[in-house]
Amino acid sequence: MEEVTKCYGAVAIVIAAMLTGCSDSPPPKPKQAEKPPEAVTGRYAFYQVYGTARLWAPDVQGLRVASIPLNEVKGAPGESGAWEVTFVSPSKGRMRAFTYSVVEAGGNLHKGVFAGFEESFNPSAQAKPWPIVALKTDSDAAYQAAAKKSEDAIKKLQGSPMFYLLEQTSRFPDLAWRIVWGESVSASKYSVFVDASTGEFLDKVR
Repeated sequence: MEEVTKCYGAVAIVIAAMLTGCSDSPPPKPKQAEKPPEAVTGRYAFYQVYGTARLWAPDVQGLRVASIPLNEVKGAPGESGAWEVTFVSPSKGRMRAFTYSVVEAGGNLHKGVFAGFEESFNPSAQAKPWPIVALKTDSDAAYQAAAKKSEDAIKKLQGSPMFYLLEQTSRFPDLAWRIVWGESVSASKYSVFVDASTGEFLDKVR
C-alpha cells in the first residue's frame, strides 16, 4: 500500500511540474493590424500585369497604361490604387486590357491582376504599340518632371483629381506620359507630357 501511495505521489509531482511549466509559457502575441492598401506607380502595375499578358500572347507589346482613381486608396503623386494596362499581340492582331488593383472595388475591379476580353486591334488608331523596353521612366518620376514646369498651375489646381496616361502617338517620336490635372483627358484642366524613355519634359497643354 505504501508503494502505491508513493507512486501516486510521484505522479502528482510530475503533473504539478507540467502545470507550472505551462503557466510560465509566454502569452500569445496579439495579431498585428493589417496595413492599409498602398497605391502603386504605373510601371509597377505594368510589370505586375506583364507576366499574365505573356501567357495570353508571348509577343505582346504595350499600347496604353492608364490610372484608375479609387477614393478608398490615397497615394503620392504619380501613384494610383488601380491601373488599366492594354497590350497588343501582332501575331493575333488583337488587343487585351488587364487591370491591376490593390483592393477589390466596384466596376468589376478585382484585387491583383484581372484579364479583360480580347478585342480586335486597329493599326490605324491614334495610339501605336510600343516595345516593352521603351518604358524606362515611371509615373512618379514623370510627375516630378512635370511639376518642375508647372509650379503656378499646381498651386491653382491644388486638390484637383489627377489622371495618368501612357501612350505612343504621332505627337511625339517616343513613348510619353501625360500627367493630367482632372479626372480624365477629356476633363483636363491642365496637363503635361513627359518622355517615358528619357524622363524629359516635352510639352504642356492648358
